[in-house]
Order: sequence, then C-alpha cells, then structure tokens
Amino acid sequence: MTKNYVLASDFDQTLSFNDSGHVLSEILGTAGFAEKVAGLSRVNLVQQGGELAYLVLHDPEYRRVRREHLFEVGRRIRLKRNIDRLIPILEDGMEGHRFSFYVVSAAPEEVIQSALEGLVPPDHIFGTRFRYDAGSGEVESIVRVPAGYGKVAVLDELQANLQVGSDRVVYVGDGSSDVHVMLHVNRRDGLTIAVSAAKYITPIARRTILSDDALSVLVPILEEILGLPPAGVRSFFESQGLAIQEWDKVRTDWVTIQ
Repeated sequence: MTKNYVLASDFDQTLSFNDSGHVLSEILGTAGFAEKVAGLSRVNLVQQGGELAYLVLHDPEYRRVRREHLFEVGRRIRLKRNIDRLIPILEDGMEGHRFSFYVVSAAPEEVIQSALEGLVPPDHIFGTRFRYDAGSGEVESIVRVPAGYGKVAVLDELQANLQVGSDRVVYVGDGSSDVHVMLHVNRRDGLTIAVSAAKYITPIARRTILSDDALSVLVPILEEILGLPPAGVRSFFESQGLAIQEWDKVRTDWVTIQ
C-alpha cells in the first residue's frame, strides 16, 4: 500500500539561487531593494517574506510593475540543479512512499510559474497573487500573500483537500519567513528541512541540508521517512544513475561572546 505525503517547498533561495525582488529591481533599474526590505523588517510593517508584495502595491518605484515584468523575472531566475529530476522521483514514489509536490512562497505567482514552467503545474503553485487593473495593467490590490502564517493557512488547506495526515507533511524552506510554518509542521509530527544555515531557521528545522542541487532534499526524506541508513541512501541515488560525491554531517553552534 502506497503512503501518500505532501511536500511543500518555498521558492526564493530554496529552489532558486536568486531573490525575486532583486531580479525585479534589476529589470526596473531600481536600486536599494535590500535597504527597503530591511526598513520594512525593522518596523514590522509586513509579514517577513511579504516585503516585495508591499513595495509593488505602495512604493512609487515599484508601481510600474506589470504582469509581463514578473514573467520576465521568472525567466531570469537561476534554479538549483536537477529540479527536473527531483519532481518525477517524488511523484512516482520511493519504496511505497509517494510525495505530491507543491510550491508555497511569497514570491509572485507569475514569477514562480514562469521559472518552473513545464516542471510544476500552475495549480500546484501558491504564491503572492495580485489583482490587476483591466485598463492600465497596474497592480490594483493583493489577493493573497503566503508569507509567515499565510503559509500555514495554505498548507492546512492542501492537507485537507488531499486528505493527508499531519504526520505526512514535509516542508522545505530557507529563512525567517518559514519559521511559522516549520513550527506548525513540527508540532504536528511532520518533517521540516532547512536548506540554508540561517541562524533563525536551523534550530527549528528537524534537518538541515546544504547543497546547490535540489536532489539533496531526498537525503533527509530517505533517512527520516523511509528509514534508510547512509548506505541505503547512497544505493538509492546510484539506482537513479547518480552518486553522492561528498556528504559531511556536522553540528553547528552559533555563539556570540562580548
């Protein structure tokens, strides 16, 4: 009997190397994106991860954004290696375990759809959704921003629609905007995987995996869910025509002394 799981992944710097906001700023010829995001974070005006959506709606320099700009951002995003191989492996199943793959991110939906065209169907992508003015094409309002607790709401909706138990949910993320959803998944006995060494996320995630290859998330899945030992993990990759060249397990302590 096949065990069905939901695997939800963030997009920016989880499946990609780029941040959508930086690429959009380059297209618009606008400087100071990082400073604006930092300023919004300091005053806690928006959920972490939702800064780009706020700027598009309220900042004069980003009010020029149209849907075609966002599709162009997606075409310029540099994705991690082997996403095209990861998704079929998850969907086809591994030793009686099948994973339905979804993207849940605060990045604009048009960006994600453009970047993952042909890899992930649009109805498996939950990003920031804008409402556009029919005449000017200008962003009129925000329909949804899956940032912070917004990701929890999307994940709960997916779980209910797919009728998957809370212990069969996997979430993959990279930063502070993933804290709420990771705490939620952990509390309900799911698996959380961090793909960065950010100090706010690694103490929360059950596993951390650092790699420029999207297939790396299979390692904690094979170990934690399928219960394979390291030799079994290596054998699985070999069965896919791949080889793990380097695999170092380390423990990281974050210490500040004054």
